[in-house]
Amino acid sequence: MTATPTCLIDLAAYLPENRVPAEYFAKYAADDDLIDNVMFRAPAFRHHAGEGETSADMILEAARVLTDRNGGDFLDDVDVVLTHSQLPEVPVRGCGGEVAHRLGLRPSTVLDVHNGGCAAFIHMIDVAGALLRAGGGRKALLGLAQNSAAQVFTQEQVRGKPQASIPGDGAAVAVLTLSDDHGSPVLGLTCHSYGQYAGDMTGVSSPPRKYWEAGAGQIHIGFTEAKIAKVLARGNRMVPETAIEVADAIGVRPSDLDWFITNQPNRIFLRNWREAMELPDSRHPDTFDECGNLFAVGIPVTLDTAVADGRIRKGDIVMTAAFAHAGDFSAAAALRWGGRP
Repeated sequence: MTATPTCLIDLAAYLPENRVPAEYFAKYAADDDLIDNVMFRAPAFRHHAGEGETSADMILEAARVLTDRNGGDFLDDVDVVLTHSQLPEVPVRGCGGEVAHRLGLRPSTVLDVHNGGCAAFIHMIDVAGALLRAGGGRKALLGLAQNSAAQVFTQEQVRGKPQASIPGDGAAVAVLTLSDDHGSPVLGLTCHSYGQYAGDMTGVSSPPRKYWEAGAGQIHIGFTEAKIAKVLARGNRMVPETAIEVADAIGVRPSDLDWFITNQPNRIFLRNWREAMELPDSRHPDTFDECGNLFAVGIPVTLDTAVADGRIRKGDIVMTAAFAHAGDFSAAAALRWGGRP
């Protein structure tokens, strides 16, 4: 017996009003050994969350787009709420409970998914489908927020580093259900964990301190030439390998995919991934030059953008793929776009 497929009913995105040009970071740029590294070629723009704007605030703004488009009762039958915050406001919990409460929902399951990184959207689709099948739920709401750009990368000790100009803030939401007859069915999905690489992503400061300790040093990501080389090698391999695995499983040649949407750490990854998939750049949309690296939010924002501007049409097969952190996780999912409700 074939299981009822997980279907994406609709999704929406939110970008903060503060649109920051590359010149903002250029005026603070300091001499740095990594300044010419291909990992840190800046996008033209990125958006920064407003002062005091939280993960939950941004997710609710994206959810408002959904309810404005589909009606105020669109989320009333949500039984599962999954959220992912790049930078949780409170270290011991995420924002799932707050999001559910502020939306007036009474879900049976609320789960904050922290460890999916840039592949969290796909990971959450996988988890949501499993929860809906196990509990007989009706709908799952996924909420993702990237909120570290304004908070971490504009710090006085960090904004002059090459890494600072790459991230942008934003949020996205998606609603899933189990259905044979409407929505955009997930045709295939896979996730892979590579725990041996987890320790290669580190938070550092000068002087050194643990992130919860008071001190003068401002926390940021610890990059070195050796670490960057490892991440480039892993990322170049993992994303196309995972996408090709799913393409093979659904019987579609990678070069025949209608669309390929990935996370967007930088332009070099984007170029290498589409070349590995033998796809032209016209079928590999991204929002990097407008939004920078949105981490987990990158895939749903780009998908929503390409649907809204008419590029992705009903019946198109969309492959999504990403890798997380320094390469400790990768995931890919293919869906057949079924149009807006």
